[in-house]
Amino acid sequence: MARIKSYTTIEQSRKLAEILPLESADMCYIKHSSSGKTTWEFNEDFPPMILGDISINEITAETLPCWSLAALLSIIPQEIFDGEYIINITEGCNNKWIITYDHYENNHSYYGLSTGADNLVDACTDIIIKLKERNII
Repeated sequence: MARIKSYTTIEQSRKLAEILPLESADMCYIKHSSSGKTTWEFNEDFPPMILGDISINEITAETLPCWSLAALLSIIPQEIFDGEYIINITEGCNNKWIITYDHYENNHSYYGLSTGADNLVDACTDIIIKLKERNII
């Protein structure tokens, strides 16, 4: 059985830490250094309220916020442009997850913003980045 990705990678976490409020993270990676080697350890028990008291510089130095799939789904708006476009999350062909914001008019669906990925965490991360690039979130 394939393993299901349930939280952001270190690279995705770094990008989202620049975009999202740090309090929206519900997990973290903790940096460990020993013998000149640096590793990151995933920690799901990290209390999110602590993130609000730490600056981004402190976080990227030793602790990096991380977002679960549940946290990402709670961040993504259900609609954009005052309800003109509504979110649609679908598992499409070849097990790809597709997130689109669709506009419905005269019984036709028009795609606004969309993304697709092999898993839902990657698709959510990508759509959040696209929403931020367009100043929607």
